[in-house]
Amino acid sequence: MNRAVTAIRLTPRTGVVMTLAAFLGLVAFFWPFVVAPGTFGSNYAPPLVFGVLLILVLCVILSEIAEGGIDSKALAMLGVLSAVNAALRPLGAGTAGIETVFFVLVLAGRVYGPGFGFTLGCTSLFASALITGGVGPWMPYQMFGCAFVGMLAGFLPRADGRLEVMLLAVYGSLSGYLFGFLLNLSFWPFSLAPGSSIAYLPGLPFTEQWQRYVAFDIATSLGWDTGRAVTNFVCVALAGPAVLTTFRRAARRARFRATGRFEGPRRPAEG
Repeated sequence: MNRAVTAIRLTPRTGVVMTLAAFLGLVAFFWPFVVAPGTFGSNYAPPLVFGVLLILVLCVILSEIAEGGIDSKALAMLGVLSAVNAALRPLGAGTAGIETVFFVLVLAGRVYGPGFGFTLGCTSLFASALITGGVGPWMPYQMFGCAFVGMLAGFLPRADGRLEVMLLAVYGSLSGYLFGFLLNLSFWPFSLAPGSSIAYLPGLPFTEQWQRYVAFDIATSLGWDTGRAVTNFVCVALAGPAVLTTFRRAARRARFRATGRFEGPRRPAEG
């Protein structure tokens, strides 16, 4: 049986830093629901929080390099997959919600662990933004939205064979909706006139504010997110078996650390 591997070892310190980064990321996404009007200059809070988040992610990578939690092979794998995702993204982005970047995040997070998935999500979108000229205030939201997708893939329950591929395909589909739901929060408070029934209105009770946002998300991006969800499902279902085999073969050759979690029958050694 193949053991799940950890390309980026989650030491206690790294776990604390990553947990803090994930928590601040959620606060930055959901600030319209948790920051009182006028508190700390609420219109400027998200950029400031994301500035802190970018520093924290850099600290995760540097601390792991310093402690040996990520070796040169894992770092090379991170660089290669970041470049692959950066090259894949322009093939689908902007066409009916089709995104070609997520299935690699899901499969890599599954094979190489949540730490690798989290970091790959950030570096992939950063590299893509540099290549396509997509650097802007939306970029940190995209980076951490993808980071959550890759990280959660690493926490999925054990499965093998066709069941594993189906599990990842369903998760990839759901993550398409999750990513869109999170990304819409980045511009919802600034996108509509206050008179709209689905606009953000500071000071409303949480339940009413939430209902407004859900209605906004459904009205403006459900079709777009569905395109992403379908693309993720199809890509994982079709390419998943081959890509999982390739990733696990690379992990064996690179001698990444085993986590003790088993995934499927062992294939004969190659090469």
